[in-house]
Amino acid sequence: MRDHFKKLKKQNIRIIDEKYALADYGPIDLSVFNKNLAIIDVSICANLDSFIQNELKKINAKIGYGGYLEQRSIYKRSVDFKPEMDPHQERDIHLGIDIWASAGTAVNALMEGEVHSFSNNVGFGNYGPTIILKHQIEDFVFYSLYGHLSINSLQGIRKGQCIKAGEPFAKLGDTGVNGDYPPHLHFQLIKEIGDWVGDYPGVCSKQDLQFYQENCPDPKWVLQF
Repeated sequence: MRDHFKKLKKQNIRIIDEKYALADYGPIDLSVFNKNLAIIDVSICANLDSFIQNELKKINAKIGYGGYLEQRSIYKRSVDFKPEMDPHQERDIHLGIDIWASAGTAVNALMEGEVHSFSNNVGFGNYGPTIILKHQIEDFVFYSLYGHLSINSLQGIRKGQCIKAGEPFAKLGDTGVNGDYPPHLHFQLIKEIGDWVGDYPGVCSKQDLQFYQENCPDPKWVLQF
């Protein structure tokens, strides 16, 4: 699998508007271990947005990124991540990489592929508009998920539609449509997607981590961060 992704990495494709260079990116820590975040009421989206913008200023970055396998407290604000019947299955481990940029920023395809599925996953804390692409490198098939998009990103799209490598095929959504988060892209790699259509878990519990860590490899392999 790593060998396939190494070939993909050589294509040097940015999944966010290519006007941004790698030097414009900086890491954002939203983990439970960040003491600066612990004093912020992240149940209020504006507070989380201010925190992220301040962190970007500190490191002189235009785009923030991070979060793979990061344990986060921000999901406690939504009941969707903590089943009442089994509190031990609380989902708080992030399975993709978040890229924090302005609403309306262009989103590019990781590599050539086709539209597997798409959906508007509405609800507080959910993805909002989401597109999943299907890719193949030789005999290796995998999927890339793009969450928190704009509503317009779903207009005119169709299953099986061919998307070229680096093609700007969507845009980031705003807080009103993206699950009540500051504008950002949730990007995730998926090996086996099963019966999921237009959606796939982007956060898991500790009990399920082993499965999801294997099925959702670290996107940094191909994004060059």
